[in-house]
Amino acid sequence: MIRRVWELTRYQTRSLAFSLAGLVFIIAAFLFWAIFFPPGQGTPDVENYILIIAAFGAVMTFLSTLTIASRANRAENLPLIARLPSRIEYITAVFSSAFVFSLFLQILVAVLALIRGPEMTLGKMMEAPPIWIALNLLAAILALHASDLVASGWSRVVIYGALALLLIAQSFVQQINAWVLGFFSNLSSIFYAQQLDGMASLMSRTALWLGGTGESLLSGILNVVFWPFRAIGEAIINGFFTPVQALAPAVLVLYASILYLIAADLFASKDLEMTE
Repeated sequence: MIRRVWELTRYQTRSLAFSLAGLVFIIAAFLFWAIFFPPGQGTPDVENYILIIAAFGAVMTFLSTLTIASRANRAENLPLIARLPSRIEYITAVFSSAFVFSLFLQILVAVLALIRGPEMTLGKMMEAPPIWIALNLLAAILALHASDLVASGWSRVVIYGALALLLIAQSFVQQINAWVLGFFSNLSSIFYAQQLDGMASLMSRTALWLGGTGESLLSGILNVVFWPFRAIGEAIINGFFTPVQALAPAVLVLYASILYLIAADLFASKDLEMTE
């Protein structure tokens, strides 16, 4: 199995690297370096170096995964998929090839940016790779869910819609909690009017809880979801990772693993409708 995945990964990576799309990605990498890390001006501090390279890697991984997934979704690959013992091998190769290709471009830009760049200590050199790799893994899996290769029915709408709702809820947690509090308060009044004292008392206690502990609990749950991104940003800006913040890349890998299992299940069970 590992050998088949490795050969498929080599084939997909080579196919992209020597295609027009691959050439565009390579040119984009050099343009990114020339714009954000001009050799005549020099690279700014280490913190900006790590953040900018991380953003480049995540975006490049997302785009390259979409490109490879689109090429892998062609009907010419159907006989290859049919001969594989498991479809999971195919989607793993697509994911691995995009990750390897984008990581190569990210390392290329990172090395070029060191020309007249910041002084990299051993500690900073050890901090950067886990951050870059974790973000790239998550970007690749999100791109798989956005592609026609993996998407099954409304699956990508559900996943991206859930992410959008979490982002919106995080920004408007107080307004959402106030609306829910008012809803239970109105229910309590209605039940009192119907002389259902037990239900009215329950709704009233729920409203009181939402006005106190409930709001902080809801805010805490929403903050936990996006905590790894804030922790990484704060650690890079501060110049060091606390023991808790050091777990943030591992949490991102956990997110990517869960999303990958969902993508693998969707791809393994869907009816393939490949493009001609």
